[in-house]
Amino acid sequence: MFEPSLAAAGGVNADAVRAQIRAWLAEDIGSGDITSWATIPAGSQSKAVIHVKEPGILAGIPIARLVFEVVDAALEFRPLRADGDAVTKGDVIAEVEGSTHSILTGERLALNLMQRLSGIATKTRAFVDALDGLPTRLVDTRKTTPGHRMLEKYAVRVGGGFNHRFGLYDAVMIKDNHIKGSGGITGAVQAARHAIPHTMKIEVETESLAQVEEAIACGADIIMLDNMPHDRMREASAMIKARAPHVIVEASGNVRLDTVRGIAECGVDVISVGGLTYSFQSLDISLDLHGKKGGVTA
Repeated sequence: MFEPSLAAAGGVNADAVRAQIRAWLAEDIGSGDITSWATIPAGSQSKAVIHVKEPGILAGIPIARLVFEVVDAALEFRPLRADGDAVTKGDVIAEVEGSTHSILTGERLALNLMQRLSGIATKTRAFVDALDGLPTRLVDTRKTTPGHRMLEKYAVRVGGGFNHRFGLYDAVMIKDNHIKGSGGITGAVQAARHAIPHTMKIEVETESLAQVEEAIACGADIIMLDNMPHDRMREASAMIKARAPHVIVEASGNVRLDTVRGIAECGVDVISVGGLTYSFQSLDISLDLHGKKGGVTA
């Protein structure tokens, strides 16, 4: 049986997730689950199954386990499927057993997180499948839900994608407003190169062939082709490969499932898709208690 752990979920800090879970539970529970207190006898024990109601890619099993652990360490969480598994309608992915009150207290948060993360993983896998056979790497962006970035970027990896920079602090990405604010690409790159450690790369966003030429000339490490039509993107990519073969070519802007392969075929190395984490459909997942017997659910 798969035993999920956050230690195996690269890039996920368990202590940080626990702190977030406590805050999210406080938001949901407040002074207590009044409905469960009023309707279910104290000491009631239950077994619940968590199942999916539509096909997709599963993500968030270790997170759900942690939710129930934070709610009540005595609850027994038994995973039956693993993150990254393709699941279909009716598949049981986990069981939870113990205090009925505790199970119902953690139910909504655990499901909310698994549904969102599985939705991201499912969309990511569709894009990855569309690139099958091509060397192009699919990556996410910073367009994430505030407070959920670590988990949403984890879900992208579960779906087979890769992560772009995590935040503003771990890479230089010179975009249109930086170019305007600094007076041009060359000045921005030179200033950044002077300020950052030698181990950090500089990416420049470009919208025209003239900007691509300037980014090459001033020594950008990564050149993003933003919202370019395919013919211009092919020309830009060929120019970069011919003049600076060490430079990584990234494409971005309005990338859809029906266009992503055509973009990759323009010769780019990386395609970044913000919609992986801001425009997805959550996977429908439910938790059901087993029937009651003698005041205690079996």
